[in-house]
Amino acid sequence: MKPTQAPGTVSTKPPTTGPTSSASSTPTSTATKSEPTTTTTTKPAEPAVGESDAGPAVAGPCSGVVIKPGQNAQSVVNSQPAGSTVCFAAGRHRISQTIRPKANMTIASSARAILTGSVPLTSWSKSGAYWVSRGALPAAYGKAGQCEDDKANICHLREQVFVDGTHLTRVASLAAVKPGSFYADYTADAIYLGSNPAGRSVEMSSTPTAIESNQPGVTVRGLTIEHFASPAQAGALVSGPAWTVKANEVRWNKSVGLMLVKANSARIERNLVHHNGQLGLGQYNSLKANVTRNVITYNNTDGFWIADWESGGMKSTRSSGTVSGNVIRANKGVGMWADVADDGRVISSNKILNNAADGIRFEISRNGVIESNTITGNGFGTGRGSGSSLWDGGGINVNTSANVQVRNNVVTGNVNGISIQSRTRGDGPWGRYLLRNVRVTGNTVGMTGGTQATGMVQNSGAEVPAGQLTFSGNRYLLDKLAAPRFAKFGTKLNATGWRSAGLDTAGSFLTS
Repeated sequence: MKPTQAPGTVSTKPPTTGPTSSASSTPTSTATKSEPTTTTTTKPAEPAVGESDAGPAVAGPCSGVVIKPGQNAQSVVNSQPAGSTVCFAAGRHRISQTIRPKANMTIASSARAILTGSVPLTSWSKSGAYWVSRGALPAAYGKAGQCEDDKANICHLREQVFVDGTHLTRVASLAAVKPGSFYADYTADAIYLGSNPAGRSVEMSSTPTAIESNQPGVTVRGLTIEHFASPAQAGALVSGPAWTVKANEVRWNKSVGLMLVKANSARIERNLVHHNGQLGLGQYNSLKANVTRNVITYNNTDGFWIADWESGGMKSTRSSGTVSGNVIRANKGVGMWADVADDGRVISSNKILNNAADGIRFEISRNGVIESNTITGNGFGTGRGSGSSLWDGGGINVNTSANVQVRNNVVTGNVNGISIQSRTRGDGPWGRYLLRNVRVTGNTVGMTGGTQATGMVQNSGAEVPAGQLTFSGNRYLLDKLAAPRFAKFGTKLNATGWRSAGLDTAGSFLTS
C-alpha cells in the first residue's frame, strides 16, 4: 500500500550533504503522534588532512648523516649506530638493496629525496613494428593474487615500465602491444614497446622493497618512494613495531604502497599514498596501529580484482587500531576494508569517496566502531563481481561480523546505503563467524536513484536470531516514500514496511 505520509518522520529539510532529487523541494513528511521522532545524527567533522597537508611538504627538517645520490644507502645505515638519523639529500636515489634500519633510527629527508626501485632501460632496437630491450628481466615466476581480467591473468607480474614518468599498460601478448603499452617475454628476456623510446627516459621497476625491518621504533619521514617491484600483497615500504611513518609520498609501486607487518603500535600519519598497483595501504597482524590523516587515492592501477580481492585503498587483517581523519578516494576496489579477524577496529571521521567497491567493508571481524565518516559515491565499479544488490555491498557493508556499532555517519549517493550481510563463512580464531549484535544508529542515509537500498541479506544456513540487528534513530533521504528502498532478508520494503518490521521506529524518512 502506498503511504500518504512517512511514519516517524520530522518535517525539516534534509542537510545539504544529501543527494539532490528531481521531486518537489518541499519535504512530504509528517511526525506521527504515537511515537516521538529522535534524530541523533550530527554531521561528521571535516578531516583536516588534504593533499597540501600531507606528504614530504610537511616533513620538517632532518639533521644527521647525509646520503647523497649514488651512495649505497644500506652501507651508510650499516655504519651508523641504533638510534641515529640518516638524511637523504635532494635528488633521485636508486635503491638496489632493501634498506634495513636499526632500532630507533630515523630515515628521513627534508629535501624531497626520491627513492626509486627502477632501473633505466637504455639499449633499444627496432623489431618489426616494435622496439625491444633485452637483458633486464628476472627469471619467470609463479602467479599470485587475483586479477580483474582473469583470462589474461597478468596483474601479478611485478615489473612496471615508465616512459618519461608515465606508467605504461601491461599487455599479455606481443600482438597486443600498441603505443602506451608494453609486453615482457621472460623466455626471450625481452621487453617490447609500441612507441619509439629514442630520446626518452625508460625505466623498469626492479627492486622489491625500499625499506623494511623488524627493529622497533624506526621513523621514516619525508621520502618519496616509487617504482618498487613488490610482489602481490607485499609493500614497497614495510613498517615494523612502534614505527612512525610520516609525511612520505608512496606512489607508482607494483603492489602495496605502504604495508604494516607485525607492526604493533605503529603510527602512520600524513602520507600521500597513491597510484600503487594493487593497494594503497595494507595492515597484517598488527595491533593498536593507528592510520591517521593520510590521503589514499587512485590505487589498483594494475588491474587486481576490484570486487572481491585485496585491492583498492586500505585493507587490514588480524589487526586492530584506529583509521581516522583520512581521505580515501577514487581507488579501484574497497575504500577501507577490515577483513579476517580484525578485532577492535575503529574507523572514524574519514572522507571515503568514489571508490569502485564498498566505501567501508567490515568482514568476518568483531568489536568494530564505524562512526562519523562521510561516505559518498562508492560502489559503482564495473566488471567481475560488481553489482547493485545488497549482496554487492554499498556505502557501508558489515559482513558476518559481531559487536559492530555503525553510528553517526553520512552515507549518500552510493550504490547502496548500508548493507548488513549474514553468510556462511566457517570458523575463525574465536569460533564460528556469525553476524551478531550489529547496531546501526544515528546515520544519515541518502537513497534517491537506481536500485539503492539499505537492509539485510542472508545465506541459507546463516540465520540471525531476533534482536541481533538494530536500526534506530537513522535519517533517510528518499526520492519517494513509497519507493522500495529497504530490504529485510529477501523482502523489499518501503518506509512504512521498514518501520512495521520493527526497524527505525524512531527514525525519520524524508523526501525533497
